[in-house]
Amino acid sequence: MDQRTSIAGIELPDHRDRQHYSISDLSEEFGVTARALRFYEDEGLIAPERQGLSRIYSRRDRARLAWILRGKRVGFSLSDIREMIDLYDADEEHEAQRRVTVEKCRARIALLEQQKQDIDAAIAELSEFVMAIEQQ
Repeated sequence: MDQRTSIAGIELPDHRDRQHYSISDLSEEFGVTARALRFYEDEGLIAPERQGLSRIYSRRDRARLAWILRGKRVGFSLSDIREMIDLYDADEEHEAQRRVTVEKCRARIALLEQQKQDIDAAIAELSEFVMAIEQQ
């Protein structure tokens, strides 16, 4: 049975429908190191409970980690990611989170489109340069 959780607008499959996760569970599931998880905790992005020396991550922590990794993958800074995920808790309807996330995504898309044009122009210029050299 494919149970799915939607937190902060992100569909997260959790085939075991668990409520709590260990550091090794999340490390394995998301392909990150335990050190990375501890870093995100130090940065205040996730807040696992403690049982002795063990960290116990909640479904909320798991969802926030998914946001963090998605945000990093597309080039957002940790402060941008923090702003977007913290807005989830600030408003029950999540309107502010949606608005800010859309604005940030559109700005990021515009930047990436410009970078893509710059890369395409550099490739074209280098290709022409190579052809000119080869024709000599």
